[in-house]
Amino acid sequence: MNPTAPSLETPQAVDFQTSPGQYRHWVLRFDGDLARLTMAVDPDQPIRPGYELKLNTYDLGVDIELADAIQRIRFEHPSTRAVIIDGALDKVFCAGANILMLRSSGHAWKVNFCKFTNETRLSLEDLSARSEIPSLAACNGATAGGGYELALACDEILLIDDSNSTVSLPEVPLLAVLPGTGGLTRVVDKRKVRRDRADVFSTLVEGIKGQKALDWGLVDKTAPSSQFEEVRDGMARELGAGGPDRASREGVSLTPLEVETDETSRRYSFVSLENGDDSRIVDLVVNLPEEAGPVGGEAIREAGAGWWFFQALRELDDALLHLRVNRPGVNLVLFRVRGKVEVALAADAAMETEGDWFLDEVRFFAGRVFKRMDMTAKTFFALADEGTAFAGTWLEPALAADRLYVLDDPEVEVGLGLSKANLGAYLMGNGLSRLETRFLGDEETLAKVAANLGPVPASRTEELGLATEAMDAIDWEDEIRVHVEERASYSPDALTGMEANLRFAGPETLETKIFGRLTAWQNWIFQRPNAVGENGALQRYGTPIRPEFDYSRT
Repeated sequence: MNPTAPSLETPQAVDFQTSPGQYRHWVLRFDGDLARLTMAVDPDQPIRPGYELKLNTYDLGVDIELADAIQRIRFEHPSTRAVIIDGALDKVFCAGANILMLRSSGHAWKVNFCKFTNETRLSLEDLSARSEIPSLAACNGATAGGGYELALACDEILLIDDSNSTVSLPEVPLLAVLPGTGGLTRVVDKRKVRRDRADVFSTLVEGIKGQKALDWGLVDKTAPSSQFEEVRDGMARELGAGGPDRASREGVSLTPLEVETDETSRRYSFVSLENGDDSRIVDLVVNLPEEAGPVGGEAIREAGAGWWFFQALRELDDALLHLRVNRPGVNLVLFRVRGKVEVALAADAAMETEGDWFLDEVRFFAGRVFKRMDMTAKTFFALADEGTAFAGTWLEPALAADRLYVLDDPEVEVGLGLSKANLGAYLMGNGLSRLETRFLGDEETLAKVAANLGPVPASRTEELGLATEAMDAIDWEDEIRVHVEERASYSPDALTGMEANLRFAGPETLETKIFGRLTAWQNWIFQRPNAVGENGALQRYGTPIRPEFDYSRT
């Protein structure tokens, strides 16, 4: 991966596109229907200079490759039945996030690094839950901190029993922070480790090994060095047994996205980012094609990654990641989908073909892209004005936005519409659709909206509860300008906290807990002097000087 694309706000922007031939830190290979993903971090290839990635520690560059590998297993190798994740180093699986990287990074970088890490691990769990491709963490050595958190994201954990190798979450005693990228949540919610034992485990620098790790539920099996590979392969094949017949599936190559950049814009084939006069505001536009394109699974599979629907989603995903990491100064995103409602709804109708693995995977991917939008710390205003087509799948970004403004003018064509996809194809982290979240507890309105599948006139959007506000042409320009200027003037810190609270109404899930606790960790614990102060634990980690703590507790 070569993070060399130009950026307005960072000297060297991060490129989130990579491929197995470019990997520096992972080896992806296949043995029949088993995928093996080996962590082999090159210590001399950090994503930014200034630290070494020793002991299979990771940074954003390592995670970008992992995310790409998971995506390629799904699309390019759909006959895969199970994934083995192991380490290339002797006596080390993974020592977690690189501490020197964290120490030298600003707050925004740490936040976005940890957020992307979480999303990648959730995609690994989604690989099992929705694509029915489970994963095994084959911990061939010490598994610490973020390394154990990666293992926790797998379906099962095998730990080598060599009298030395342990699993551990040592952040509290070593760094004065906590296992905030899913560690604590998965230990108790996913693996059901008893609370008191989890408390002990999370304060042991040395971790827990062998039979005790097995007895406490921290791992699923242990094996001595002489039997480790045999047990590993047996567990993986058992995990992959059953499920649908995959032998006849032919993969779809994920070709690179083409993007043109200059000082004010970033343009893909279907997606564009354009700067306004205010650098804190950008226009994000998805442009639908003139025609709906191929219909039917076979024709769509032949189009592959070039199918406009899939390509537009991939471009939107890349644009969102670019906004997060490379454009920290952007506060407000004005989002539009331009095109024809008929095209959007026809593509959704084509997506309804049952039993087609590729269409299923595209739908699952769309869900992950929209979740990425949910978790992006930018304000999103969806603007439905002349020439827009927020319909079906492409209505989801408008429902994910913080506000949806609709131009209601009988002389102007403003396209909106609903499809079956809006009723549950794309669930949020809370386990609900965006319509269910929008109308939480209001079953009557939800049923009314669900009864109006197809094109929706702009004049009915307020009645159906879809529009934040519908305005006539006289008010549109001035009112939008006022709303935009007002929002862009607010504190982004306050807005991030407000939006994160408002976007996830409804039930708590493992996923919302992970991101909620991550937010608390990053915006409180990870900013306190006990962790990052001059004499804090993160600053003094690896030195002979002990940290100094303020022992006042709040």
